[in-house]
Amino acid sequence: MKILPLLAALSLASAFAGTEIGDINGAKFRIDMPGNWNGGLVVYCHGYNPKPVVFDEKSNKFVNVFLDEGYAVAQSGYAAGGWAIQEAVVDTESLRRYFIKKYGKPKETYITGHSMGGFLTMNIIEQNPSVYDAAMPMCGPLAPPMQFMARGAFDSRVLFDYYFPGALPGPIGIQADFQNSKELAAQIEALLDTAPEKAAILKRQNGTKTNKDLAGVLTFLTYMLKELQERAGGNPFDNRNIIYSNTDDDNTVNAGVKRYTADAKATEYVRTFYTPTGHIARPVLAIHTSYDPLVPVSVPNTYQTLVDSAGTSSLFVQQYVKHDGHCQILPEEVKKGFSELREWKSSGVRPRAGDQAGR
Repeated sequence: MKILPLLAALSLASAFAGTEIGDINGAKFRIDMPGNWNGGLVVYCHGYNPKPVVFDEKSNKFVNVFLDEGYAVAQSGYAAGGWAIQEAVVDTESLRRYFIKKYGKPKETYITGHSMGGFLTMNIIEQNPSVYDAAMPMCGPLAPPMQFMARGAFDSRVLFDYYFPGALPGPIGIQADFQNSKELAAQIEALLDTAPEKAAILKRQNGTKTNKDLAGVLTFLTYMLKELQERAGGNPFDNRNIIYSNTDDDNTVNAGVKRYTADAKATEYVRTFYTPTGHIARPVLAIHTSYDPLVPVSVPNTYQTLVDSAGTSSLFVQQYVKHDGHCQILPEEVKKGFSELREWKSSGVRPRAGDQAGR
């Protein structure tokens, strides 16, 4: 374990106040301590990033939301990039234990995160409820990845290839040097603009409003599929039994799309890291935007079905904020959600679901 020096003191009001940046077993981390520390801890999980995240001493507006309330914040950069669920769970727990060893056991501990970090938040609160008091996943794909990746990302690429063959690498066997970029997304957007009828079908399938949104999603998903297949050691997804619908001509499309066979070991990898169960023992308040082109609301809506089946629906609340875009949740909305989550944890007052502003 390598620990770098304490950096950037934020206040002289507390012996702990400051920002610590370090490394635990190859995973960079950052701990922020407020001068008015109330003894609480927020563990934050970052979203999908092609490479492991590294930290500097610059402030972060979302971290400041928690610091302003007197909570310490701990973040791991994970030892691996991409869909690093396996590494992130281990690295986040290692950081939490390090925090306790250095700063003492918190009076209360919350887990939160954006996007893939929201998925991790759900994962961790299901698997480790004894060390967290409550959870707040934000803009996360709260569903089994074999559902939202196979029937979302993979099928999106299958259908795109049917309508625009050769415009992007196919959904399997993507070259190792493929990179997502703004320039590539702009090229795909321009291509979609040339065929408005085809683009309209794909936007309907993907739940996106604009060609720009659709292009950005498609290029990101291509990279994610490449990285996931490298990580899992093969293609996890199978579409031989899938009947595609809501196209211009379902019979022709189903006869014409390419069919792919999954690699069993790769499929098992994705299921292992991680298939949610809905078994929660602590309050979970999820926040999502009303329009998210990358994680459509149909994905986090799935979690309600899981908690219903598990008999834990009394511990789950989902709210939405009226914004367009992935993770476009404002700091004041994060603050409000966190306040309601703390009240729920402390007094048992369950937040209202639905429109966060409509209360």
